[in-house]
Amino acid sequence: MKSKYLCGIAFLLAGLLVAAAQGSRYQVEQSWDVTKSISHVSVEFCLLTHGDTQYIAFYDDQWRMTVGSQAIDTNDWKFQAIPSKIEWDSHNYITMAVDRKGHLHVTGNMHGDPLVYFRTETAGDISTLRRKPMVGTEENRVTYPQFVKGGEGRLILNYRNGRSGNGIRYYNVYDEPSQTWSRLLDTPVFDGEGKINAYPMPLVLGPDKFYHTHWVWRHTPDAATNHSLSYARTKDMITWESVFGDPIELPIRIHQKALLVDPVPSQGGIINGGHVLIFGSNDRPLISYHKHDNEGNMQLHVARPETDRWAIHQITDWDKPVPFGGRGSLGFIGIEIESFELLKPGLLTLTYRHKDYGEGRLFLNEETLQPMRTSIQVPPDYPEEVLGVDSAFPRMMTNLFQDIGTPEEAGAHYLLKWETLPRNRDDPWDPPLPEPSTLKLFKMVEVLE
Repeated sequence: MKSKYLCGIAFLLAGLLVAAAQGSRYQVEQSWDVTKSISHVSVEFCLLTHGDTQYIAFYDDQWRMTVGSQAIDTNDWKFQAIPSKIEWDSHNYITMAVDRKGHLHVTGNMHGDPLVYFRTETAGDISTLRRKPMVGTEENRVTYPQFVKGGEGRLILNYRNGRSGNGIRYYNVYDEPSQTWSRLLDTPVFDGEGKINAYPMPLVLGPDKFYHTHWVWRHTPDAATNHSLSYARTKDMITWESVFGDPIELPIRIHQKALLVDPVPSQGGIINGGHVLIFGSNDRPLISYHKHDNEGNMQLHVARPETDRWAIHQITDWDKPVPFGGRGSLGFIGIEIESFELLKPGLLTLTYRHKDYGEGRLFLNEETLQPMRTSIQVPPDYPEEVLGVDSAFPRMMTNLFQDIGTPEEAGAHYLLKWETLPRNRDDPWDPPLPEPSTLKLFKMVEVLE
């Protein structure tokens, strides 16, 4: 779950009534106040459970990139500050992974910056985190790092080198015996050829054992120039193909029409990060997103592969435009898909936020992908203790991050929570600023299915 503003969903829509359920899907079993963290900028932290050890990566109250570790459920944290400080950029999230030998890898605090990467010298001991080289080339303007476990548990890192509108995405693979990184491929995976760049969403391992990704291309740093929703899949991050099994020659470029989902034009109302991929009851991928209709009004759509093409289904009929554009971390642009999921075979649900129509939830017939007039009890995932804002400082919001590791205890579900000001296009907020936030860890148990 990305850091974002979380609030209650209004279930009363025009032509659609949804009964509010009592309680929440998850309840708090335990909670701990961990330490203090930044509150001036909304940026993603990281939580990773590995065996009986839990790691967190965050920016502390002195704005320093910091890693913490504890034996799970003890609240006996050890912290290690890393010589890297954040300023005002919401792009500069931190991410982590543990390799097959138990070493922790940490990278982050980059938006077109030289690579920031640390690894432990002693497995499990964060006091031995040291800055390390990686491949050594094409690491001068790094953004959007993502660790992925490939075949046989190999640790792979992919990232963009370059800038918005002119970036190339590389994949590196780690070798534990030599403790060195090398290129997974002798070619980039995405290449905008110096004219555009791809904004791929993180790889997701699907029920079909493929890794799936989807993206838009962008001409310039202006977010309004996003275009061309696209998709590809791979089993090993070496050989790639379309959703219909067409082999794709790397690097992926804009002219490869087999990967095109919807040819949304530049200025067409699609934004990077504003599209969500899930899998239907038959394991087919479905992508929800927004774009302008022919009258210039913003609409929600769902795309899915049908026979030999991606079929596009418009699921709203709104009469309001949602103009957006500009540089930096935009935050809420006037529309947002907050969730998209399969509730049960035959029934999909999508929650959204709209500047004119507020917050709502749609229920879709999985076969037709059309909204249903129905009354269904859908509880929130988390109780108010988790979702609510505790700070009285104006404009504060809740940020949550779900554990990306694998807790050994069956049914355990861990969350980080902290409160910050919203995004401000990566510009400083005028003072006064809020006091540092309390970084909280929640252990949740599922009570509703």
